[in-house]
Amino acid sequence: MIEFVEADETTPYTQQLQERTGPVVLVNTFTVPEGKAEEFLALWRRDAAYFTRQPGFVSTQMHRGIAGSRILVNVAVWQSAAHLAAAHSNPEFHPGGEGYPKGCTVSPHLYEKVAVEGICSD
Repeated sequence: MIEFVEADETTPYTQQLQERTGPVVLVNTFTVPEGKAEEFLALWRRDAAYFTRQPGFVSTQMHRGIAGSRILVNVAVWQSAAHLAAAHSNPEFHPGGEGYPKGCTVSPHLYEKVAVEGICSD
């Protein structure tokens, strides 16, 4: 079972899922015990396969910290927070990180793109 850790205690992930906005970017940060990254990735692949089949899913990419880091970050794009919330509510989804190595943590948080003049567009 994965331990859930809020990325921002003032704005819980469950509150973010209730927002009617989109598109959204899910940044899901995982801490994985040393030596368990491959086991973790095999299980994450199972869960990611579920999410890629859900309405509103756009894309996902996993990133691994370098130099011995135990951090992995999944960046997923959804058409809206409502689509992601529906995917979490689907009876086919098994919340709680079933089967993940003991000691794994997850910190999901939703973001929107921000336009910064002269640097990036929205």
